[in-house]
Amino acid sequence: MSVNDKIKLVRNAKGFTQEEMAEELGMSSNAYGDIERGDSDPKLSKLQKISEKLGISLSELLDLNSKTVLNVNFNEQGKHHNVYLGSDSELEKQKLICEFKDKEIEMYKQKVADLTKVIELLEKQSN
Repeated sequence: MSVNDKIKLVRNAKGFTQEEMAEELGMSSNAYGDIERGDSDPKLSKLQKISEKLGISLSELLDLNSKTVLNVNFNEQGKHHNVYLGSDSELEKQKLICEFKDKEIEMYKQKVADLTKVIELLEKQSN
């Protein structure tokens, strides 16, 4: 897996936006997006800052072998969670699963909004 793909995967896993990363790194959102797309090759010092923000070591970020698990620190208490780094086809499956879950979440949000409207109408009728 390429460095830019790892950066994007870990950023998403940690819940950071590209804008948050860019601000933390003192760069524009477009310049940061270029890094994630692989359109620019950042200096080692920039990669070090990215790895620090993501809570992984620079050596893990730069390791391009077939490693399938990356330890990612998600909190200050030192607890770690694993982020799966699979083959391109496995990564595509994970992306599709995430997209499906996002759509499912939006569907549930719409159901909640609809039910909230029904409750409001019922409350008005009972008054």
